[in-house]
Amino acid sequence: MKTAVLPHLQVFLDVARLRSFSAAARELGVSTAAVSHSVRQLEGQLRVVLLTRTTRSVALTEAGRRLVEGAGPGLGQAFEALKEVSAQPGEVVGQLRLTVPGVAVPYVITPVLPTFRARHPRVEVEVVVENRFVDIVAEGYDAGVRLSEAIERDMVQVRLSNAFRFVVVGAPGYLERHGTPERPEDLLRHECFTLRVPTTGALFAWELERGRKNWRVPVRGSIVTNDNALRLSLVEQGLGLTYAFEPALEDQLRTGRLVRVLEAYAPTVPGFFLYFPSRAQRSGPLRLFLETAKELLMQKG
Repeated sequence: MKTAVLPHLQVFLDVARLRSFSAAARELGVSTAAVSHSVRQLEGQLRVVLLTRTTRSVALTEAGRRLVEGAGPGLGQAFEALKEVSAQPGEVVGQLRLTVPGVAVPYVITPVLPTFRARHPRVEVEVVVENRFVDIVAEGYDAGVRLSEAIERDMVQVRLSNAFRFVVVGAPGYLERHGTPERPEDLLRHECFTLRVPTTGALFAWELERGRKNWRVPVRGSIVTNDNALRLSLVEQGLGLTYAFEPALEDQLRTGRLVRVLEAYAPTVPGFFLYFPSRAQRSGPLRLFLETAKELLMQKG
C-alpha cells in the first residue's frame, strides 16, 4: 500500500495547493480526468473523503487538511532531496574532498577550481589546506596533493605540474653584511629560518644536491615557523636566509629583493602529484577533477 499511495498523495497535495484539478493537471502534464482518478484512488485506499468538489471550487475536508499538514512538508522535503541528488544525463552530482599543502594552492587549486566549478556545478568541493602528511583513507579524503616523495607507495600518483627546484635565498643587504655561502656547510655559520617536520617535530634539514652527491644540512636560526609568508618576510628584511619553493619567489627574484645562493646545489623535485587509493578511481567527481587539472596545468609546460 505504501508504494501505491505515494504517487496519488503527490497528486492530491498538488490539487490541495492549487485548489484546482485542472491547474494541477497542467502542472503535472496530465489530463484533468487522470488527476481526478488519482485523488479518488487515494480516498478509496484511505477510506476517507479528502476534497469536496463543486463545478466552481475545490475545498479540503477536515481529513484532507490534516493530511496536508502532516504529510505535505515531509513529502516536499523528500522530493526536493531526490531532485537535489539526482543527475541529468551526463551530469555528475557528488562531493570531492581534497587535502593540499599551502604551497601548492596557487599552482594546483586556484587555476583549476573556477573551470571545474563552471563545468560541474553540482559537485561540492572541499579543500583542506594543511602541511602535515595525511592518511587520506583514514581521514576521509578522496585525494591529496603532495610532492611525490611524500606519497605512500600503495597510492596511485598522477602528475599535476612540471618539475621545479627548491632554492636557498637571501636579501642583498644580508649577504653584504654576512657574506655569501659558497658550500653547503657554510650555511651552518648563517642565520637560517626553517621549520619543524610535522611528523617528528625535528627541525627540517635543508636538502641540497650536486651531481650524485646529496647534503642534508642541519641549519639553525633564531626563528622557527611553518608559515612560508613569515619566513620570506623575515628574509626580505635582511634578517637571514631561507629555503623555498622557487616558483613562489618569482616576483622577489625578478625585482632583486631576494637572490639565490648555492644555486649550483639547488635540488630539483619531480613536481606536485594528485594521489588517491586505487578504488577511488571509480569516483566521478575525482575523475572529472583530474581531467580538468591535467588539461589546465600540464598544457602550461
